[in-house]
Amino acid sequence: MRAVGSVRFLFIPLMLLSSSVSGCSEGTRQAARGNDGWLRRVSDGALADMPDEQPRVLNEELPFRYPVSAYQTGVQGNVMLRLFVDSSGRVVPDSTRVVEPSGHGALDSAALQGVSRLQFRPARRRGIPIPVSLLFPVHFRRPGTNPLGGDSL
Repeated sequence: MRAVGSVRFLFIPLMLLSSSVSGCSEGTRQAARGNDGWLRRVSDGALADMPDEQPRVLNEELPFRYPVSAYQTGVQGNVMLRLFVDSSGRVVPDSTRVVEPSGHGALDSAALQGVSRLQFRPARRRGIPIPVSLLFPVHFRRPGTNPLGGDSL
């Protein structure tokens, strides 16, 4: 039985900065540019190599399923995930982490299970696909209920 409910998301790009880059000398900081496509800090502290285009979800239907037991008992919540989308648009499975749990293990697990079926158009910089790390909130809602604190949609 599949629970009927609302599962929404809004992704927030999160470019990770290496602590070794931010804590290094001025000359090293200017030259810090890895082959891995990661964002680097330039000498004036500004961020370099931001994507021109953010990744875009390609799924027609989101792959997150409201757990039946949580739905039946009226449990709702937000799960904030951190995931890494490679330059082909695939989520690297071992990279996904719960950054802010919902407070309900069933919702957190459902969010993690759905990530493997997400498909993205990769982020791009100057037209070239690049890997990015991003924050990805998943909202589990029952129809006809009021938004919870932290809802952005």
